[in-house]
Amino acid sequence: MGNRWIAFLTRRKWFVIAFWIILLGMTLPLALNVTKHLTANGFNRPGTNATWATNQLSRLHPAKAPEPLLITGVPFHQLTILAHQEHITSKTLHPISRGQVLYLPAPKTSLAQVHAFTHIIQQHHGQWQDVTQDTAGKTVSHDSSKTLALSGILALPFLAVLLFFVYGSLAAIALPLIIAAMGSELALAVVSVIETHIQLSVFLTDIVSFLALGVGIDYALFISNRFRLALARGENVPHAVHESMRHAGRSVLYSGIAVALAVAALLLGGDAYWRGLALGGAIAIFSVLLATHSLLPAIMSVMGKHINWGSLKRVPQFGFWRRVGDFVTNKPGLSIIVSVVLLLPLALFGPQIRMQTPANLASMLPVNSPIRQAIHKEQQLLGPGSIAPLAVVIDLPSSLSQPLSWTQISHLTQHLRSLPGVKSVASPTQVGLTSQQLAFLFQHPSLQSEPLKTALSNFTAPDSSHLVVLYVTATTGPDNPKTSDLVHRINQNLPKWLPKGTKAGVGGQVPILRSFNQLTHARLPAIIATALAVALIVLALATGSVVQAVLGVLFDALVALATAGLLVLVVQQGRFGFEAQPLDSSITPLIFVLLFGLSMDYEVILLHRIQEPLKEGKPVRQAVRHGISTTGSMITGAGMIMVVVFLALLISPLQVMKTLAIGLSFAVLIDTWVVRSLLVPATITLLNTKAYWPWHFSEAVPTDQEPRVLPGQYQEEEQ
Repeated sequence: MGNRWIAFLTRRKWFVIAFWIILLGMTLPLALNVTKHLTANGFNRPGTNATWATNQLSRLHPAKAPEPLLITGVPFHQLTILAHQEHITSKTLHPISRGQVLYLPAPKTSLAQVHAFTHIIQQHHGQWQDVTQDTAGKTVSHDSSKTLALSGILALPFLAVLLFFVYGSLAAIALPLIIAAMGSELALAVVSVIETHIQLSVFLTDIVSFLALGVGIDYALFISNRFRLALARGENVPHAVHESMRHAGRSVLYSGIAVALAVAALLLGGDAYWRGLALGGAIAIFSVLLATHSLLPAIMSVMGKHINWGSLKRVPQFGFWRRVGDFVTNKPGLSIIVSVVLLLPLALFGPQIRMQTPANLASMLPVNSPIRQAIHKEQQLLGPGSIAPLAVVIDLPSSLSQPLSWTQISHLTQHLRSLPGVKSVASPTQVGLTSQQLAFLFQHPSLQSEPLKTALSNFTAPDSSHLVVLYVTATTGPDNPKTSDLVHRINQNLPKWLPKGTKAGVGGQVPILRSFNQLTHARLPAIIATALAVALIVLALATGSVVQAVLGVLFDALVALATAGLLVLVVQQGRFGFEAQPLDSSITPLIFVLLFGLSMDYEVILLHRIQEPLKEGKPVRQAVRHGISTTGSMITGAGMIMVVVFLALLISPLQVMKTLAIGLSFAVLIDTWVVRSLLVPATITLLNTKAYWPWHFSEAVPTDQEPRVLPGQYQEEEQ
């Protein structure tokens, strides 16, 4: 970091703090309204038939039909009596469990009847809600938002205690929280501006909050810890700020760039969902970097030695990390073997990973969720595919006022019914009129009866005389591979069944998520490769070493495979209380990208700490011990802070949130306690002067012939 910039921050500290306060006031309204223009439909893949067909459905204005209802709070026998009063047959009522009943309206039931029925249910202190995919999706979104809020509240006291023991000072605890809050607020404000120009997913607010909190705490910890060490050596405040920013600040800058670029690799996902996460994550990191490299040094300059206010009178340390350093440098081979034994067995399961975001949103809810049980009951009664019909959208070259168009629609209906895996097809040709009659009525809309208008409104658009929609119900459920195959067969055959010049496609939840899953699965290797390439380049630039860059990428890949293996065993195979399901496509790439990015924090800090004594001409083993002893507690402490934040997500009833918690927590634990504490320093010890090739320090460093240091014989070194 530039000397002039650091000098300016220490000299004009109050100006910098005032600037940030003003910036906070100006951007806060934008941050509070960040969700105003965000979309929950970011899974659409632009340019595909599925997206086109799904978008056309909004042009229809179908008549409102009664929805299935989940009724609670009224005993079943009493509910049948109430239904009879409103001329609703008891055959439409289906008990699910005690106190829960599914109501499936008969085909000719009117909205007025259902309204009267729900009114009388409320009079008897009962409750009801629609049983639809929309309801399930809203429940998932509500539970996700609730989890994020509650997990933050739950994690806060543990986080405060952990921060206190990591920092050892009450005053210092405020620093990471201020930096994280400022970075998060600024990032959300920037996103609020960007979202008015491009479509972004509503889910990006989550990643902004997580990343800003996680890296904000880490970066503030790394820099302020170096500041406090300088003060402890007797340096004055300006010099301590200068030293902390020149060393730890430089490492943090490289780390932040690595994390931001790694998260930006999600842009390769190719839709609004991944674009939102990529931009939101990158903006969050750069916002935190701006805070750590301007606001943080200004605050440290103001606090000075008061940063140690409320310091913990520590119990004399027994040199745990010095003993770790002795062990690693004395037995580097054994350290590597221990690391590989811990990681390799899990890594072998990694390639078995399967990803799928479910089209049946209810399957994301817990098994005991009332809405999930109601949808499952509906599938049992009406068929697995009834909850998510496939919308076959046709834009004919000829008008619906011509008999030929209706003949073509009739032929298409017959072709669809003949396909294996099709249970039923809803078509406008089922209204009991010939092609000539339908064409005549479209030529003279005023002659259409109200019942006919109502029926046709489900299939045709009022603003187009060429657009028609048919609804196909599959014999299998939305997430069954056979349903996906049916979508493929329909798309494949539509050009054969329809006249030249017709635009057609299959839309709806199943085709959209089928396209999303296929695209994510196809692009995951490119996303991971890009993140690894970023790590390779940033590590090479940060250390001047190709060897360390390559090793860093290899170790990250090993941790990623081990994490994938754990998720396969726990989530995919259904262990430890998890329901056996494929990993959700919407979070799995995110776990790996965050892993690659966050691991750079710890890697750059460790490598720079080891490199400092090497520049002074000290032997490699002594430099490694110095690096472990001065960063061990800081890196593992920062890692544990992240783990606390992630594990708090386990309170969620949603398996997707639990998966995120387990994946990220395990990755951070393994990365900090095994890879950075054992594997990396042991590898450097074995490689000796070649460890930082092609960075030339061999002339300054004598051949590492120093005797191995036994525990308790640690050489004195700079703190």
